[in-house]
Amino acid sequence: MSVFSYKQRNNINLIIIIALGLLIAYSLQGIFSAILSTLVLYTIMRPAYIHLAEIKGWNKRFVAILLITISIVLIVLPFYALSSMVISKISELKNNEIFFKNLLVKLQHLVPFKINQDLIQEGLNRLGNWATDLFPSLISSAVNIILSLLVMYFLLYFMLIERKKFEFSLIKYVPLREQNALRFGNEMRNTTYANVLGQGLICLVQGSLVSLSFYTLGYKDPVFWGVITTFISFVPVLGPPVVFVPAAILQIANGNNFAGWAMLIFGFVVIINIDNVLRFIIAKKIGNIHPIITVIGVIIGIPLFGILGLVFGPLLLSYFILLVKIYETSTLASERFERIKTNNELNEL
Repeated sequence: MSVFSYKQRNNINLIIIIALGLLIAYSLQGIFSAILSTLVLYTIMRPAYIHLAEIKGWNKRFVAILLITISIVLIVLPFYALSSMVISKISELKNNEIFFKNLLVKLQHLVPFKINQDLIQEGLNRLGNWATDLFPSLISSAVNIILSLLVMYFLLYFMLIERKKFEFSLIKYVPLREQNALRFGNEMRNTTYANVLGQGLICLVQGSLVSLSFYTLGYKDPVFWGVITTFISFVPVLGPPVVFVPAAILQIANGNNFAGWAMLIFGFVVIINIDNVLRFIIAKKIGNIHPIITVIGVIIGIPLFGILGLVFGPLLLSYFILLVKIYETSTLASERFERIKTNNELNEL
């Protein structure tokens, strides 16, 4: 005979499950970004997989490998190539002390007050170190990068080919009612599309416009600065002006007034407003994420995920807010049900 009752055994088992779950989660913290990336890619690839494998009847494994290969070609390789380019450019600028000294001398002629060169130099060095740490280094982090990619695509492959079992398990074990679980899945899909595809499209357009205008007006390294603008555009408060305003001021300081003023006018009239136009179109199609959520999400995400935090931070915050809304709806529904039940009992009396 057991010394524990049936209820006590269940409670003890629940405590053990929670403890082991927390231990496993703590052990997986190093690859948390890979797991989150898997969920994001699964959400994006899911419609294409269903269309090819389940509607057209293509081989499931072939479709999964095909989609994974496309994601590597379109996302992984370009991202790390651009990261390498950004790191090299930042290192080059940091080591070019003559460039910064000449830059400070030119800026001194534009402003009426004296510039503290040591303070500016220290700030630029810190900014360069922060930007270098933000992007993954292909050399120093090669092992971690490869491990994360292997884990991500290993999970993604089996999530795709066993899609129905995976989604059935989520609905079964998630601590939500089935209708709320389905609602969360739909809202998560829309949020992911809006933040990854929608916001990514906006940032890509703005980065391309900056790069094109730099090239047309004769600025140096238009491709590099277009890439930087693409990443910075994920933050609504900063955005493209962080890149094109200083560049235009430098052109004016160098005596290129036309190139400087043309960049400022084009930037504030076209590049800034294209964000609002595209955001309105995307909001009508797949939804939108409020700028406040984006800003706070970026602040949360960058320390956790580096440059990927520009995307993952707002997503995590959006998922959290969505769960709070579902919890609030469930609580109100339970309270309403209890009131109806109580009223019925009183009426019977």
